[in-house]
Amino acid sequence: MEPRTKASLLWGVVGALTFLVGIQGFRLVTGEGATLPVAVGVALLVGVTAAATTYVLDGRLPGPKEQS
Repeated sequence: MEPRTKASLLWGVVGALTFLVGIQGFRLVTGEGATLPVAVGVALLVGVTAAATTYVLDGRLPGPKEQS
């Protein structure tokens, strides 16, 4: 697997899990929240969007400068 593809997929996983943690935190604080199927569906959408965005923008945004 290409490093660019692998990195994009990992960012998709990070995005989906971050969304699920946010939903769980909201549920703990307020006592209300989305149902499990809705939360998982939106998390998948967030993950796919994050993966696609990082794949497309890889190399186009300035990154950290290398130190010599």
